[in-house]
Amino acid sequence: MADRVLEELDEEECLRLIAPGGIGRIAYVGRFGPAVLPVNFKVQDGAIVFRTAEHGPLDEDLRTGIADADYKVAFEIDDIDVTARRGWSVLVQGPAHHVTAAERDEVRAAGVESWAPGDREMFVRIVPTRVTGRRVGAA
Repeated sequence: MADRVLEELDEEECLRLIAPGGIGRIAYVGRFGPAVLPVNFKVQDGAIVFRTAEHGPLDEDLRTGIADADYKVAFEIDDIDVTARRGWSVLVQGPAHHVTAAERDEVRAAGVESWAPGDREMFVRIVPTRVTGRRVGAA
């Protein structure tokens, strides 16, 4: 595919691309093995924030059973134009932290809303330890 180029993106460009928020996929190893789930997210103070159902499968899977322990996850966001055969993908890796009641108002201010119905009052924050990305498009 000589008419295509693959570009590695630096962290600054990756963060610029994901800054508006949207839909991403959280990847982790849960009780039943590897899992990848879509969630609505926002970026707040350099961290990914999303909400889920308290005591739901995602909430339960991300609990370590150890007080104040975080769960290592990957979070992927992309924007793809299938017709034009171009797009970008950003991978954020880092610990997922259940937001405490004391932190909840601050994270709620990010304005993340879930498309899924039902009560979604458990907030999760992913603090990036590694951010990588790629863009593919016309040469």
